[in-house]
Amino acid sequence: MIRLAANLSMLFNEHDFMDRFSAAANAGFKGVEYLFPYAYSAKELRQALEETQLEQVLFNLPPGDWESGERGLASLPGHEAEFRDSVVEALRYAEMLNCPRVHAMAGLLPEDADDTTQADHQATYLRNLRYATNEAAKLGKEILIEPINTRDMPNYFLSRQVQAMAVLKELGANNLKLQFDLYHCQIMEGDLIRHLERQFSAIGHVQVAGVPERHEPDVGEVNYPALFAKLETLGYSGWVGCEYRPAGDTRQGLSWGRNYGLCP
Repeated sequence: MIRLAANLSMLFNEHDFMDRFSAAANAGFKGVEYLFPYAYSAKELRQALEETQLEQVLFNLPPGDWESGERGLASLPGHEAEFRDSVVEALRYAEMLNCPRVHAMAGLLPEDADDTTQADHQATYLRNLRYATNEAAKLGKEILIEPINTRDMPNYFLSRQVQAMAVLKELGANNLKLQFDLYHCQIMEGDLIRHLERQFSAIGHVQVAGVPERHEPDVGEVNYPALFAKLETLGYSGWVGCEYRPAGDTRQGLSWGRNYGLCP
């Protein structure tokens, strides 16, 4: 059975953030994810989860200076100490929220990046992920990496599935997994079912959104019922994060999820 998690950074924006937990639970969601928890104390987030009986399934490591345009630290030469601090902070929250996985955003390449710059970022990325997986393993947590499309996030370091799979293979850490966002993959590469089949053993989390506008999954060019059926056939038992921007009122747009336990 497909298990849906509401991304509270995008869904239920009709409510203040801390009220989105109850809104998600009332709509039939059993899990939640969001970009970053750090503006709130772990204690108050845990209380919201307990009151709504929701599972925290994912959030991101601190991304650097988001307001100034940073989109993750993992591949950025010269930011290694900041990245290590971000791992410590994320794992502290993960422990408090009983969250089994966190996503390490790769960060951006400079616009004028040449082969040498690319190589420096790659080496930094591998070193940082090795550190992150080692620290996460001590707590029984997973580190995820996610290819993100370069239309929405220009110059993002990790944008292709083959690139991510090569990183997983080189590091060989049992707790390093692929965050497979079907929206990003469709924009960059398409061929979603074949990607699912080839990469299934590496997938630690799945995310969805309609393509190309990133609205509800039943709008756009992707046949999500077929993809959900494929996930079930493959034996996927993880979560599917609903990381889309509702075209209107969140609750009214949930009719696509009736077959998966949602209550529009």
